[in-house]
Amino acid sequence: MPLPQLWRRFLSETGEMSRFTGRFFVQGFKPRYEFSELLHQCFIIGYKSLPLVGLTGFIMGLVLTMQLRPSLVSYGVESELPMMVGIAVVREIGPVITALIFAGKIGSSIGAELGSMKVTEQIDAMEVSGTNPFKYLVVTRVLAATLMLPVLVILSDAISLFGSFIGVNIRGVTSFNLFFKQVFDALSFEDFIPAFIKSYFFGFAVGIVGCFKGFNSSKGTEGVGRSANSAVVVSSVLIFILDLLAVQVTDILGLN
Repeated sequence: MPLPQLWRRFLSETGEMSRFTGRFFVQGFKPRYEFSELLHQCFIIGYKSLPLVGLTGFIMGLVLTMQLRPSLVSYGVESELPMMVGIAVVREIGPVITALIFAGKIGSSIGAELGSMKVTEQIDAMEVSGTNPFKYLVVTRVLAATLMLPVLVILSDAISLFGSFIGVNIRGVTSFNLFFKQVFDALSFEDFIPAFIKSYFFGFAVGIVGCFKGFNSSKGTEGVGRSANSAVVVSSVLIFILDLLAVQVTDILGLN
């Protein structure tokens, strides 16, 4: 595909997604509110993602500790390992890796689910029956993703630090209290708050991209697969872009 055509396609899709996002904010604040469906989506998006997020967080903390240890030993600062892992996990690695896992699981799931409903004309049937499909399908899923990802990030950070504690004790002996005292002595609210806030934007990006791709899926089963795939790719790229912007903002505000 020629470059000018790709550029026009990119700008067109960006404009459509912007209108879709604007429609979300308009519909999200207008009654009637679908609280029962929102709670259902929070359960599916949040609770059912916890095993994968927890396993990833544990392995991440364990591997990071085992990889950092030899370098710190060579410089004679092995005692700083809990502090370094804690800062790295809470500030950057935990939120970003959790968001990417979330995008792979939830972004593809939302894109495939709504794409399948679009292909089988279930969305059209909801409009005919008097139900607002945008509010029922899109608003609830985007809100659930936005609310649940910060919770998953906190749990993932905690599990990652526990994995790091296990990693420290593979080659040495450090008590649970001493390990976490070193971690929390090195951390402050300036480390936690920016990471917590940007996780809301990560969750919103995953939810809105997944819903946009699924809601505008082309006809046929191939279109459903394409929607699920592009939802993961676009939301992952957006996570990195938002993370870059968050780092710049926190640097300007002097929070780094």
